[in-house]
Amino acid sequence: MMNNAQLATASLDDIVFDGRNRTYGAYVLRHLYQRHVTRALGIALALLALLVGGQALARLIRGPEVVVPFVPTGIGNPEVKPMIIDPIVIPPPPVAAVQPPRSTVVPTIQFTPPKIVSDNQQVDKIADQDELRNAVVATKTVVGPEVIDPDGLKTIEGPAEVADIMNPQIFTVVEQMPQLPGGGGTEAIVAAIQRAARYPTQALSAGVEGKVFASFVVNAQGEVTDLKIVKGLGSGLDEETLRAISKLPRFIPGRQNGRAVSVQYTVPISFRMDK
Repeated sequence: MMNNAQLATASLDDIVFDGRNRTYGAYVLRHLYQRHVTRALGIALALLALLVGGQALARLIRGPEVVVPFVPTGIGNPEVKPMIIDPIVIPPPPVAAVQPPRSTVVPTIQFTPPKIVSDNQQVDKIADQDELRNAVVATKTVVGPEVIDPDGLKTIEGPAEVADIMNPQIFTVVEQMPQLPGGGGTEAIVAAIQRAARYPTQALSAGVEGKVFASFVVNAQGEVTDLKIVKGLGSGLDEETLRAISKLPRFIPGRQNGRAVSVQYTVPISFRMDK
């Protein structure tokens, strides 16, 4: 405990920590607080002085600043003449040269379906297969330039009659079936074949009888072609059937959509021996 003389000269910390543990740490912090505040204030003042002094030193090194008086430009200054700008003239766009139309004439060769006419009637020349192989088929012959413009070529559908002639189709049933000159339909055709057929000796000797099924085609000209045995009996009956069919006269051609077409027939021919 401090006496009166010690209290007169003691600091606030000495009074607060009188009789207490001063080595605990709080006494040291409070004792050094004033010293730390003084040191921080000194550092701050030194930094401020360095900043202010640095600017003054920099200004001194650069020398005095030269102030340029402001001079107005444009119409606000009577001494400055206004600048006259020439108007910008935009040239017209170039006109593309007009190219003359390219030739689109394509040489063609006339090729029409053949027709049966009398001998004294004049007919047009019919092109052969060699001429048609690399040519454009049309209804009339056109003589064009030697160089063909591919841009001017167009797909042209030729007449259906030409396509059918190049790829003939064989029908089994058409709107108007082929007819013998006397008519009578399929029954008349079978009867005509039966009348023309003769019983072969080989078949008679072997006692062979029955039906021979044969097929043939009546083309667009009415001719009998493409004779075949579909189901035969042998012993000479098949050959006799084909011979009898080949004796048929020229037919009136069958027609489909108004055009003569080829029609296939399959007929049964009976061979019976008289008892």
